[in-house]
Amino acid sequence: MVLERDSGCITHSRITELPAFLTSGDLLVVNDTRVFPARLIGRRLPGGGAVECLLLRRNEDGTWDALVHPGQRLRPGSRMVFERGAARLDAEIVGRGSYGRRRIRFSADDPAAFDRAVDALGDVPLPPYIKRTADEADRERYQTVYARVRGSVAAPTAGLHLTPELLERLAARGVDRVPLTLHVGYGTFSPVRADHVADHRIDPEPWAIGQDTAAALNAAIHAGRRIVAVGTTTTRTLEAVAAAHGGRVVAGAGAADLFIFPGFRFQVVRVLLTNFHLPRSSLLMLVAAFAGREHVLNAYRAAVAHRYRFYSYGDAMLIL
Repeated sequence: MVLERDSGCITHSRITELPAFLTSGDLLVVNDTRVFPARLIGRRLPGGGAVECLLLRRNEDGTWDALVHPGQRLRPGSRMVFERGAARLDAEIVGRGSYGRRRIRFSADDPAAFDRAVDALGDVPLPPYIKRTADEADRERYQTVYARVRGSVAAPTAGLHLTPELLERLAARGVDRVPLTLHVGYGTFSPVRADHVADHRIDPEPWAIGQDTAAALNAAIHAGRRIVAVGTTTTRTLEAVAAAHGGRVVAGAGAADLFIFPGFRFQVVRVLLTNFHLPRSSLLMLVAAFAGREHVLNAYRAAVAHRYRFYSYGDAMLIL
């Protein structure tokens, strides 16, 4: 679906026709984060009861924030083990948070050794509506074709629409492409539970922007060229950095916790490629802020009527 945010006009098309809606000089910005196999299945010690752990974020002290199940039984001091073949990780819960979150200390302190163990033990955390167990093929299938930097628990799924052939056609049309990195965390998908939208908080997610990307973005902004963001993660990164630097994009690294909802003033992104999102999600609120609430509600009604597919593996919306 193509939505014009000024008029609300809707066009039904296909992702293969994306080059027809972009022009020479547009700058496509993609998120090159790579999903790692963050879902661990193990057992409790002692007792042997089944336990599931979804790794969320590595802390500075070497511990990990994670979602665990069954959360009610896993209190600080509880121990777990994860084994597959010759690989093994022992773990102890050392802290407790809300909504099933725990802080965990693993037996492998060295980050490289830990990553190797997780690669041997873990599964890719597929979206919950995919009713099957992740397999080895998902390690590549649930990635964008330009995924490079390990660190996400979920794919930046707007980018799943982009194939090497489509990227080549965009380049031939004169659309340049630059990467940035934002590691997608569980908080991106957490529902907005606050009674007042402005009270909602998004967990900080690590980002990085290289010198070449920053230079290309600032040159495009100065020349009045359109910045085309692939996905809400790319959009939040660009707008968070610009908001902190007077509208400019700077190279560096940090953590983004910007929550974009209607009333936000976009400084960088002028075109957005995204998916169709869940109600009461920060992702849908970002889209409504970008295209206008009424335009988006009308577009979603049209999407339902035309049987578009929603969520991570669903269809795409291009907002011009």
